[in-house]
Amino acid sequence: MEDNILGIVVILILMLLISAYFSASETAFTGLNRSRLKTMANEGDKKAVRALNMAENYDRLLYTTLIGNNVVNIFATSLATTLFVSLFPQSGVLYSTVVMSAAILLFGEITPKSFAKQSPEDFAIFSTPLMRFFAIVFWPLNFLFSLWLKLMRKIFTFDDNISTTEDELITIVDEAEADGGIGPMESELIRSAIEFNDLDVEDILTPRIDVVAVEENDSIEKIEEVFVANSFSRLPVYRQSIDFIIGVIHEKDFLAQKHYNETSIKPIIKNIIYASPTMKISTLLRILQKSKSHLAVVLDEFGGTEGIVTLEDILEELVGEIWDEHDEVIEPIVVKEDNTVIAAGSANLEDMFDILDVNSSHFDYDAVTVNGWIIEVLDKIPKSGEVFIADGLKVTVLHADEKVVQKAEIELLEQEEE
Repeated sequence: MEDNILGIVVILILMLLISAYFSASETAFTGLNRSRLKTMANEGDKKAVRALNMAENYDRLLYTTLIGNNVVNIFATSLATTLFVSLFPQSGVLYSTVVMSAAILLFGEITPKSFAKQSPEDFAIFSTPLMRFFAIVFWPLNFLFSLWLKLMRKIFTFDDNISTTEDELITIVDEAEADGGIGPMESELIRSAIEFNDLDVEDILTPRIDVVAVEENDSIEKIEEVFVANSFSRLPVYRQSIDFIIGVIHEKDFLAQKHYNETSIKPIIKNIIYASPTMKISTLLRILQKSKSHLAVVLDEFGGTEGIVTLEDILEELVGEIWDEHDEVIEPIVVKEDNTVIAAGSANLEDMFDILDVNSSHFDYDAVTVNGWIIEVLDKIPKSGEVFIADGLKVTVLHADEKVVQKAEIELLEQEEE
């Protein structure tokens, strides 16, 4: 009798180990990083290749683990019930239920799944050979389950759209940065690349009022003054009005013209690219690359000039601000103490709200700049020195002319003060 009990206990322990194996394998293959496994496979790891092939056929893998786990657990429970009933005829079923429930949960489910979750790729590689064996053993049942699943798919409609969305990609990048897999700079670059196609030309253009251009009949001396005063390597050229930009001149070509005492810039005017405000900057980037151009004119709905976009403007959306030795570094928003910032009128409105930690989701403004927001709130162009309160912010107009607000001080007010 004692030999029988010992044999049954040994079999129960073996069943629990097999149950733990199936549970851990299911967790490992469900939670593994396929990109990491593909990288290992591409580096020549044959075990990773086999594990990746197993992971790709996930339905078959799932059927195998579920069948194996249930068969083992049911067999172990039945065997334990037989043992406990023989030992305790009156309460054997109750003892068996309590003991096996605790044993299966602790040793067959919770513990192995917790360990497999720590390093899913390594455990998946470890478990693949034995899992392939069980997949062959359970092939008839797997085949029946696959037929049942096909029938269910015909009866019920399932959403097969499993493509990764942009928000999910950004979340993956954030998690990778939080885990230390990539640094802040790499994270910001990847995030900018993901969001790159969301931006329209109108989001990054230099507005018409800030465009520096020359007229095609201007004198060489006048154009030279414009080049010297602004340190630009290229200048748009217009005919009669800036609404009719006909091309662009390069500083190197201009200096050559001046060297040979030419009196007109018309021979060196190069064709220019025109774009609509709603064009994606990714599309404009390809057009500029194809045409070997560095500047495009953005036209409004009436065919006039709304602004210009340079190749540098587009690249800065990917890599951040690009400064050269001639650029004057101007911070659009300067943070002061006491929840206060000094913002240029051209500064991005959302950037200002973010710096002041203001929830702007309930705001309904058409403006995208601080200048546009101030004018929209006041319904007029303010004068220098004007002060007003809006949306919990105290705004002091530091400098304004008859056209725009050039600089303002914005302070986040406390609730009582507001």
